[in-house]
Amino acid sequence: MSRERALVTGASSGIGMEIARILASQNCDLVICARRKKELEDFSEELIDKYGINCEVIIADLTTEKGVDEIIKNTKNIDILVNNAGFGILGDHAEMPLDRQLQMIDLNIHALTRLTHEFSNQMITKGRGRIMNVASIAAYISGPGFAVYCATKSYVLSYSRALHKELMKKGVTVTALCPGYVVTGFQEVAGMKLSKMEKISSVPVNKVAEIAIKSMRKGRREVMPGMMNKPLPLVTKMTPMWLQLIIVNQILK
Repeated sequence: MSRERALVTGASSGIGMEIARILASQNCDLVICARRKKELEDFSEELIDKYGINCEVIIADLTTEKGVDEIIKNTKNIDILVNNAGFGILGDHAEMPLDRQLQMIDLNIHALTRLTHEFSNQMITKGRGRIMNVASIAAYISGPGFAVYCATKSYVLSYSRALHKELMKKGVTVTALCPGYVVTGFQEVAGMKLSKMEKISSVPVNKVAEIAIKSMRKGRREVMPGMMNKPLPLVTKMTPMWLQLIIVNQILK
């Protein structure tokens, strides 16, 4: 029986790296993608040496059409797609450079949608496949100071929920991963400093990846690691929007 083959974007660090590591430990061949050449190549060698899998490396910037084209052109026969690549930046929308915010939309929404469309069709042809789209706990809120990021992650969650229903009858499952505060390189890029509460509620990145893979394998529609994070969807439904905005604004200051 042939091994599963997975494509993981944003695999040079953080959640993407840990997900790739777990898949390799499950004897899954990999195609890993990121912008950072040395980190990705070193990680690939580590996985090959430790687990004896096949691991292909694609260096690509998924904020560009060319980067997405590169993956689609060079990647076939995928059983598992993990759309992990993404970033956020903290600050008032009108005061931040627009081009950087548009890059966020290109990566968090456009690239994810293109890759999902391409590889879901390949999976439908085979009658099986699993897709994991990394959203965020931010998908459940509107975030002053984090406006575009929260909006992109709301898209990822809504899109993934709908696709889960559309594709399950065709043998393909879609899981939205909605992590809360995870200590990775994300905070440095976003310009965030974690509060005491955020540190308490944070979940180790390897644990997030472990929960994510288990949920994906079970075909779950969405998963939110961390017991302290789970009440958030219910809390947001019960809290008036004016109060939500005040609370989130204070948290993100």
